[in-house]
Parts: sequence; structure tokens; C-alpha cells
Amino acid sequence: MTSPTRSLEVDFFRGIVLLIIAVDHITGSVLSRFTLHQYAFCDSAEVFVFLGGYASAAAYTALATRRSDSAARRRFFKRSWEIYRAYLFTAFLMLIGGGLLMALKIDTPMVQYTEWPAFLARPAGLVVDIALLRQQPYLSAVLPMYSVFALAVPVIVPLAQKRPVVAVFGSLLVWLAAMPLLRFLPGTYGEAWSFNPFAWQLMFMTGVLARIQPVSGTFHAGKIARWLTAGAIALALTFAFFKLFLETQAPPGYMKQNLATLRIVSFAAIAWIVARAVYAGWVARLARRLPGIVTIGQQGLVCFIAGACVSLVLDSALRAMGVLGLGRYPSHWILGLIADGIAIASLLWLARFWADRKAAKAARAKVAERQASRLPVMKGPLPAHISNRRDR
Repeated sequence: MTSPTRSLEVDFFRGIVLLIIAVDHITGSVLSRFTLHQYAFCDSAEVFVFLGGYASAAAYTALATRRSDSAARRRFFKRSWEIYRAYLFTAFLMLIGGGLLMALKIDTPMVQYTEWPAFLARPAGLVVDIALLRQQPYLSAVLPMYSVFALAVPVIVPLAQKRPVVAVFGSLLVWLAAMPLLRFLPGTYGEAWSFNPFAWQLMFMTGVLARIQPVSGTFHAGKIARWLTAGAIALALTFAFFKLFLETQAPPGYMKQNLATLRIVSFAAIAWIVARAVYAGWVARLARRLPGIVTIGQQGLVCFIAGACVSLVLDSALRAMGVLGLGRYPSHWILGLIADGIAIASLLWLARFWADRKAAKAARAKVAERQASRLPVMKGPLPAHISNRRDR
């Protein structure tokens, strides 16, 4: 643990997931052929939402303990607003990207995903729809769900602390009713919300409970934990076999949108295996050897926005190269590997730059605070020579 509110392992996994999200959205990527979605019925989305719940619970409880519950609530209301602004900014960047793709005459489905054609048809209406979450361009679509979760943190974290059983079963009931509840969300069509928050709250709540009600070291050292590990490995290998050799087409989108049971079971098996690796200390040792990835995890929101833009640019560039005969897209692995390298290097640089920028800003604030505390406090009337100067 790096601090009471931050976990080295959590930041490390968040950094890995952000890198995977970037390369997974580059259609010609080579590394995406080896990421989680190729071997399991879940992907980086489950991991990221789970970690978001874990980190949110850690931050809320630490702030509530250090200051007060009201301070923690205010911080997460502010966080929800920050995520919503990030969503608007990402949506704007997606629209700009779609406009550039159309201007450059690059034949790619990304133009449709960015909602640029809809913007040309009704610019004012689309802007209003985006602001009201009725339409969510491409990779910006995950952020409204996080904004909703941030608003819910002041309710679900105290509930998980005081009544964990109620929190578990309440979350399960909402998940079971997620598909009918989706109709009550703002949207111009059913797919407007790529992630149904009524379903995905179950993954977020699981992360919260993992932080608030952690598995004890005594349980990890027991026989039941070893049997669970053996079962999880067997289940993960079975799913990998199905994905690699038996699956003939991708699962329908609604399974991910509404967090299907199969995805939950697949994630649970992998999560338990990883939890055992964390307990053994393997993940912490690896994280210390790769501090750049930890930094990406610590700068999650800005790296997510950057990753969305980088993946859109690189995906479109690879498609353009294929059209122009510069490569046999998407099978030309050299170009795909170069794109992967650019995406990873971009996020590593941005995370380091942003972390240094925040550290410098915090240092300046401390210096200013220290200087202000050293100023003498004048009591009583001002000396005559100073008063005369002010009167002039």
C-alpha cells in the first residue's frame, strides 16, 4: 500500500487495463490478440469497473475518517461533475475525430460511431442529446455510468460497511431488473447506453465490498481457499478452451451491455486467481518493477480520455494505410505492432507529465501556504506612517 487511500496493486491493474482498453480499440493491434477478451467471456471493462468500486470505497472511507462524512460526500458529488465534464470533452473529441475522418475521406465505420453524420444532420439537437446523455459518441459512452456511480458512492459505501448482506442482495435485485430498468434511462434508442448502469452496478458494488469487507488472511491460508483456487483455474481454462476453439462468432452486444451471467462467472474465476497472486505478494513485486504502469493507473481519467483519442487516431491511420496499399490491413502485424507501441508510449509519457504537473502544482501551493503562515499578523491600529501612505 502506498497510502491509506491508494493501493499499489490497484493502481498497477488500472494502468494495465487502461493500456489494454487503448490497444483493444485499435482494430489492427497485435497485442489485442493476447488480451483478456480473447481467452475469457469478460474483458477489461469488468476489471476497470471492479477496480473503480474498490478505489472509490477506499477514497470515501479515508476521507470520511480523516475529515467527515459530509466532506466525503461533497468530494464524490464533485467527482461526479468532473467525470461528466470529462464525458462532454471526450464526446467533443470524438466528434472532431469523425469530422477529420470524413474530411480526409478515410473509409471507416468510426465515422458513424463518432456521431459525426448525425451532427451534420442536426447539430443543435445532437449537442443537446449528448449533454442529456441521450446519445453518447463512441468511447465516451462509459463515462456517464461512472458519473452515476460517483453520485451513488455516499450511499452504497456506508451501506456496505453497516449492512453488507443488504448491499449484496440489493445489488443483485437491481441487476436482475436491469433490462426493464434500461427503458427509464435517457436515450434516443436502446443502445444509447453501451453500459447499462443498473446491471454494471453489480460489478462496482463487488469492488466496494472487496475493499470494505476484504477476504481475511486466515481464509487465504485455509484449505477452502486452495480448493477455490483449483476450481477457478479449471473454470478459467475451460472458458479459454471454448473461446479459442469452439466459439465461432462474437457474443451479442446486449450480453456486455447488461452484464450477462456468463461474464460475471468468467470474471469471478479470474479475479480470485489474481487475488491469490496479490495475497502472495507477486503483484506488488511486479508493480514496483513497472512504475510507469502504476503512474498510468494513478492518472486514470486523463489517461482514459487520451487512450480513447489515441486509439481512434491509430485505428483510422491503419485503415488508411490499408486502403492506400501501404500494408495488408489488418493482417500486417508490423504496422499493428508499431501502433501498439505508439499507444503505450503515449500513455506512459502523458501519465508521467500529468503526475509531474500535479506534483509541481501541489508543491507551489505548499510554498504559498508556508509563506502566508510566516507573515506577521497586525493587531490594533496601523502605524502612523503606513496609515498616511494608504490615505494618499
